Amino acid sequence: MLHPLLFLSALIGLAGAEQFNGSSVVNISDCPITFYGKQYEELYVSYENETLVVCFDDYYNVFQPAQDCILGPPVDTESANISISQTISNENLGLVTTMLNDFECDIQMSEYSDVNEFETLVNGSTVDTFNFTSGNGTAIRAGGDISGCRHSGVVHKPGTNASEPEICYSQICNDTAVLIITECGPLDYCQDNSICILNPICTVSGPAVIGFQNHLISVEDRCAYTLLSGSSVSGLTVVGYFRERRRRDMSFLDSVTLQLDRDDDVHLEQGGIVKLGNTTQTINGSTVLSNGVDVSEDQTGVTAVKTIGSYTISVFFDGNTAQILFTGPPGEDPTLGGLCANPSTTLNNERLPGDSNCEVLYNDTADSSINCTEMTEHCNLLNDTSFTTCHIRNDPAPYIDACVDTLCKYPAVDGLDCQFLDAYARDCSLHINDTVDSWRSTAVCSPPQPLCQGRICSDHEFCAETIGGEVGCFCRAIFAFPYKSNDTMGDPTVCEENSASLTLIGCLLEERGINYTTLHLNDQNCTGQMDEEDHMVTFSFNSNDTCGTEVMSNNSLLIYMNTITALNSSSDNITRQDRVDIDFSCFYTQPDVKNMTFRIKESPVIEQFTSGTWNYTLTMKAYTDARHTEAVDSNTEVQLNQKIWVVLETDGLDDGLVAVVTDSCWVTNQAGSLRYNLIKDGCAKSDDETVNVVGNGVGLSNFFSFNMFKFTRSSGDVDLHCKLHLCATLNQTCTPVVSTVTGTTNGLSTFTVIPDCCSVLIQSPGEFILRS
Repeated sequence: MLHPLLFLSALIGLAGAEQFNGSSVVNISDCPITFYGKQYEELYVSYENETLVVCFDDYYNVFQPAQDCILGPPVDTESANISISQTISNENLGLVTTMLNDFECDIQMSEYSDVNEFETLVNGSTVDTFNFTSGNGTAIRAGGDISGCRHSGVVHKPGTNASEPEICYSQICNDTAVLIITECGPLDYCQDNSICILNPICTVSGPAVIGFQNHLISVEDRCAYTLLSGSSVSGLTVVGYFRERRRRDMSFLDSVTLQLDRDDDVHLEQGGIVKLGNTTQTINGSTVLSNGVDVSEDQTGVTAVKTIGSYTISVFFDGNTAQILFTGPPGEDPTLGGLCANPSTTLNNERLPGDSNCEVLYNDTADSSINCTEMTEHCNLLNDTSFTTCHIRNDPAPYIDACVDTLCKYPAVDGLDCQFLDAYARDCSLHINDTVDSWRSTAVCSPPQPLCQGRICSDHEFCAETIGGEVGCFCRAIFAFPYKSNDTMGDPTVCEENSASLTLIGCLLEERGINYTTLHLNDQNCTGQMDEEDHMVTFSFNSNDTCGTEVMSNNSLLIYMNTITALNSSSDNITRQDRVDIDFSCFYTQPDVKNMTFRIKESPVIEQFTSGTWNYTLTMKAYTDARHTEAVDSNTEVQLNQKIWVVLETDGLDDGLVAVVTDSCWVTNQAGSLRYNLIKDGCAKSDDETVNVVGNGVGLSNFFSFNMFKFTRSSGDVDLHCKLHLCATLNQTCTPVVSTVTGTTNGLSTFTVIPDCCSVLIQSPGEFILRS
């Protein structure tokens, strides 16, 4: 490389020089000039207002200020002599004693003037002024030092130092005009003693990832993402799991996992929960897990530390914010990936494969209660002077952007208004080894508290602050959406196996400030039972314990209703809980006669009834013997006047709740034009002694018998029809209603007739019961 020397001389004549007139471009590629640290291979010589001008990047233009030029003195003629020499005489070297580097060529320029003042410009600004004066045309030899260093457009003279110790930055232009820059690496941090250390911090709070290089990435869906990986941490991947909370269209960091290739993973979850694989660990201060991960906890959160080679990865998680501290030898450039380490990566590149539903985006209605201007002012407290110490080391801009973007869409609850300020303060504290707390009074933020320590929420819940200032498990928005849309607190009533149950969503109760332990059915002894895993609260009753159930009936339904209400726990005529009255019921649909027709010669008729979710089966069967063992089927020949027993029985009912009552039965010809009643109003036909009814309204089955007949005006088979209903047995009898008739027989004695339809019983002389 050539080291040229430019002599600006006032010589009368220059042997071997080439003369240039007017504006000219001189090719000096044989002897490139380094003009204050920047090398050029062309000279643009011109005369402006009778002044010699030599520029290096273009002809001089007063409207283009950012030029590198040499402005010469006034000249008598627009001509100059320029020569290039590949050897430098000792006489010429002695002209510029400040230059200490070696030279291999020189460029000499001369013109005619008594006053030779030269001004050097870099980017249009004056750097040096050289004044060479001769009198009466006397030739002189003079030189000016145009060496130096240039960085980001700024010129530094040889032998100068432009260091900034507070950021570990040193910019030295040495005596031979070589620029030497010393600064921390992209992941290094400058300590107070001007020493670089490798300890970048990545903060993940709410939907925001603020990486090692202070880059900001926002997560919009509910997927898992690689936060940190790479060959420098081989065998370890730090993964962040994002889930929705109160809104479906915003995600928050929900948990952090240290994935280890050959060992069980370590999961850090809300509530200070630490799991090794699927097993929850007990952390008493500090412990080393079997996979070599050191886990500790304090009042602010849980920290997991893993060392790989010369690097140490420390992951802190408080249930809302995670901070990953990466430390190692200074000056190294570790190979790292993930959202924390790679500012140019994308969410698609770092999203872990899994449930494709996690990528579904929602669009909830904007929260009109949020004052975005007020929230922006609050977030800008990160620019307050109380954070000045932190500003030197870490630009708060990405924290402010993340704070504003979150709080302008999501309500400032669960400590979210202080979350980003806390995260920035903790980031700063880790670097300066001191607590940053003076900002708290201005921001009205308390020191970090273990808000959800020890509180375990189920998968469809997250830990949050209740309206009473305590902590509880609230419903995630996607899970809660169908319930809130239908303005309900739980699932539909479950009616099965003669029991009824209603399940309320525990997290919905929490949000409403309702304590489930104060709820009960009509009978205050019947309270809700909470499932320890999913926190669902179930209330139920059955035939053995009706819990104050009320029975109502209409033409088509038999309804069993109960109510979930709250204990009157108030005192002094006040209460702090909403009134709770949740009715739920199960019902039976009464049998419909139109569905109960069968032919004597055909197989039994079985019909399934669905009443809400209470189901039962009603069966009608005909037999030719009193023990009900010989069933009538399509091959049975029934003789006239043969006695037939018809059994009506149910399956799926509870005799503690209902009884089956046969209201009426009748026989028709196949055309339906002829009819003969066997049972009416629950009792046997009074003028047909062959009809006998047994057990009607007593239990879940009854039967009757009659002697077969045929219609005199019709031939062929006959059809039997029965109409039944279900009767609630709670606090009442279901046997057919009877009436008492008093009279005399031939004037000899008094008797009472009580139609019972089921039996004939002589009770006392002159008093008997007979079929009506």
